[in-house]
Amino acid sequence: MIKEFIPYEQALELKELGFDEPCMFSYHRNNTDYIDSTYVELSNYNATKKLVSAVLYQQAFRWFREKYGYDIHIRGAIFRASYVIGIPKEINIKSVDGYPLVMSWDYIIDETGERKTYEEAELACLKKLIEIVKNK
Repeated sequence: MIKEFIPYEQALELKELGFDEPCMFSYHRNNTDYIDSTYVELSNYNATKKLVSAVLYQQAFRWFREKYGYDIHIRGAIFRASYVIGIPKEINIKSVDGYPLVMSWDYIIDETGERKTYEEAELACLKKLIEIVKNK
């Protein structure tokens, strides 16, 4: 599988959480193979029952940032990577410049103690984000 796309299981969970951004590829429901059309077009494959949008990691992280205001950082190199998720705790919606300003944050960090590659840290972070939203 191409490393830029999140796995099928997490793509299905994002669909269930309401992810509806256009993507270039999709998974068949209950099948992890990509569908590649002759004409690659952006589409919300999540709008159908049989397909699940094949989401890029950057799309998923952007969606969590824009929809929930989460500040997501993957830190590390080839190995010993980890993640930090910042969740706005207090927001001043009447700041001087007219834009909301986060006054304080709650931080969730990768506390497993496991050595992870950058890609493993990305996946662990994505799973944690899904868990946080499901438990909201």
